[in-house]
Amino acid sequence: MIDAFPVWLKAAGDQSSLIAIHAQPGASRSEIAGVHGEALKIRIQARPIEGAANTALLTFLAKRLGIPTAALELIAGETSRTKRVRIPLAANTVLARLEVPLKAG
Repeated sequence: MIDAFPVWLKAAGDQSSLIAIHAQPGASRSEIAGVHGEALKIRIQARPIEGAANTALLTFLAKRLGIPTAALELIAGETSRTKRVRIPLAANTVLARLEVPLKAG
């Protein structure tokens, strides 16, 4: 079990986790690009038009985490690059499944 989590990952009291994300829409491919300040940097291929990038972000995260997209909740940042997402998994599980690169992006 992991005792300390990266600054972008917070354990919630209800066995869920919150992650801070810096989204970069319109990228050549969707991928985790490392850390940007206090957020996990994720490049998303979709453009930020009519919520397409948010949908693509949640789909990307769900696939990486092995859970249904509907289980994720965008709790902040609908129209911003800075977002917060609630994930119904323990923080140590989220960290292990995301396989975040160690270098900042």
